[in-house]
Amino acid sequence: MFFRRWLANPLQMGSVVPSSATLCRHIVGQARCHPNEVVVELGAGTGVISRALLAGGVPPERLVVVEIVPDMVDHLRRVLPNVLVIEGDARKLPDLIPDRYRGHIGTIVCGIPLVLLPRAEQRRFIDAIDAVAPGQGFLHFSYCVTSPLPARHHRLRAKREAWTPLNFPPASVWRYTPMR
Repeated sequence: MFFRRWLANPLQMGSVVPSSATLCRHIVGQARCHPNEVVVELGAGTGVISRALLAGGVPPERLVVVEIVPDMVDHLRRVLPNVLVIEGDARKLPDLIPDRYRGHIGTIVCGIPLVLLPRAEQRRFIDAIDAVAPGQGFLHFSYCVTSPLPARHHRLRAKREAWTPLNFPPASVWRYTPMR
């Protein structure tokens, strides 16, 4: 399924293959989910990161995944019981995330290949994230050696939290936080 989706729309998929177990461990290690918080994953794909978050201790009722591709949404709903799977465009996150989660988001994990988008579209994603988790920022995994986002342009601080050279392709986990 993953490879078929990549063939159908390579710019919508960040990689030709799903994330490795090592990359998943790095993301899980950076995710925060206190008892009254949820983790939101944007661009969940086939659910590799989602399943790692669950295995890492995020309760299913505290995981919200957003995916734009209808076939993948159907797949995610089958393989992630008790997880809220939302079909939609992450740029419209304020319209997608239920009000009960506003102010209760511990971490947002973004797997959408933002580096491939024009700056204005990157900004739409960043603004959508900030609307549901004000001032918090997000984790973004990418296959770029340097920051996939022009952080200063978007008034963000960028910190590479992890580098996974054995992932194919090699990957980084970036933390972006707003400059205030």
